[in-house]
Amino acid sequence: MSGRVNPEATSVVSVYRKVLPVAVRRGIAGRVPVELRSTVKDSAAVVSSARARAMVRLSGGSRRAKGRHSAAAVRRTLWYQGRVVRAERGEAPVAWEVRARAFDRVVDALETARVTHFAVRSGRSSTPVLAVPADERPAAESALRAALASGAGHVGPATTQGHDMVPGGAQASWRRLRGHSAVRVAWYVCDPSEQLVHGPEAGVEIEFWSEEDGELVAPRPNRVITRVPSGTGLVTVGRPLFTSARTPGDGGGVATLPEFAGWLPEDHPFPVDVVYTWVDDSDPVWRAARDRARGQGGGRLHEQAANDSRFTSHDELRYSLRSIHQYAPWVRRIHLVTAGQRPVWLNTDHPDIRVVDHREIFSDPDALPTFNSHAIESQLHHIDGLAEHFLYLNDDVLFGRLVSPDLFFHSNGLTKFFPSNALIPHGRPAAEDLPVNAAGKNTRGLIAQHFGTVVSQKMKHTPHALRRSVLAEIEQVYADDHRRTQFSRFRSPGDLSVTSSLHHYYAYHTARATIGRIRYDYVDLSDRAAQRRMNRILAARSLDTFCINDTVVTEDRGRRGEALRQFLGAYFPVPSPYELPGGGAPVEPTALVRDHEWSVTA
Repeated sequence: MSGRVNPEATSVVSVYRKVLPVAVRRGIAGRVPVELRSTVKDSAAVVSSARARAMVRLSGGSRRAKGRHSAAAVRRTLWYQGRVVRAERGEAPVAWEVRARAFDRVVDALETARVTHFAVRSGRSSTPVLAVPADERPAAESALRAALASGAGHVGPATTQGHDMVPGGAQASWRRLRGHSAVRVAWYVCDPSEQLVHGPEAGVEIEFWSEEDGELVAPRPNRVITRVPSGTGLVTVGRPLFTSARTPGDGGGVATLPEFAGWLPEDHPFPVDVVYTWVDDSDPVWRAARDRARGQGGGRLHEQAANDSRFTSHDELRYSLRSIHQYAPWVRRIHLVTAGQRPVWLNTDHPDIRVVDHREIFSDPDALPTFNSHAIESQLHHIDGLAEHFLYLNDDVLFGRLVSPDLFFHSNGLTKFFPSNALIPHGRPAAEDLPVNAAGKNTRGLIAQHFGTVVSQKMKHTPHALRRSVLAEIEQVYADDHRRTQFSRFRSPGDLSVTSSLHHYYAYHTARATIGRIRYDYVDLSDRAAQRRMNRILAARSLDTFCINDTVVTEDRGRRGEALRQFLGAYFPVPSPYELPGGGAPVEPTALVRDHEWSVTA
């Protein structure tokens, strides 16, 4: 840089030097003007507070992308995982779409250059893998250099964690990788708000298969076959088999070996649906019915059986649906169970979503209206058209990263459940018990009577993997208790928690479920540390699922709700196809969610 620097700019540089580490400043120096570096000032707290994945826009600039991938048309320079990167700004990119598009771009480049290639069923991860004969590596590298030359395209070892990715359009980058028999290519892509950036984790791996004694030999293990005769004929199959995309990207198929083209024993060929229960607590008709039922109850309810926090919506459903679209593309259909209500922003014309009224599923309509989630959950298996295998979610449960059906279901159909470290209290159910504790005690009693074992653990607040046939069997086996739960208008000591407790233990004891493992967190908004915990979740984006719950009515509820909406808007900035365009637009996320401690009044 040259020229005079005024005192104001000097002050900016001083702040800039204080808030950024030396290594980071060196990475930026020479790429970004000093005046522009000052924009880092307000965002450096993100880095210093471990929000390494928070993306800070450093500079602008745009140009049109060419070809059929013009959706990612604008280039941006971003601060991402401790480094400055060039990224393409897409209209509404989610991880699986970015990965599918990257796969398309690599296949197109190899096809155009007439490089032999075939898709591989990888044994390492869900990252798509393409194989190229080692003797065609120079031609493949040349084709990929051209495809990655946009500035946002990068290449690195297949084992990369992101820090060793280098610009893919440079010949020197490929020379550095000559000792690697498998490489990863990726395009950095961000959404329009630049809150969400996809990098190496949404890339594609290329293996270079060597020729030995007339056979092509894989450089590393995979799920099917690692040696095939040279010249083996290829078949064409749909690209989603290798990319997990809902649709085959830009269309067409991809070449692969016959052994890679079929279903494997560990694949999940059965459909998986999602079911939500939801209520609009602002509906005056619904509130009047609830208050009338509460006044006619004739008995004392536990304060958590019908308090306002149990029914209050912070628009979590919108973001939970976004999390499905973003991180669980394998979900077939979504069923939203309500008391004749629907969110104003919901796109009910979408073929993959259906609103289900309580009256459609309750086996005895005299049990309605009900304000008891246990009662509603006991009837979910009556949903018309529901898949045998489905996930039940509360609207405050969200997916945090790309997940596969295997997290919740074995490929042979067995379900998985996730016991919590929280224990069911001692003794029999009593009126003073928290509703969740009373339901847990009832599960313990039924399992002890039926199977002679004592269950002690509650379940984590995660999606619950369920089977319709098991729920129908429970309705028959425990008919009296099941019917009592159906007719309980508010949570009561006699309730069964069918979907989040009894199903799991009953299926386990009848050899239809196993204990699973999941990376998750639970945040109670009434916790003083809730804001800091949400910031950590946003920074890492490393959880399979998480739950943000609101169980206690406090004086600062409005501020808590606003902080939650800011967090959700930053984590899930991309609208899902289940939303009407512009319908009830959510609060725009701020660049940085501030830490603060809420006052708590229980």
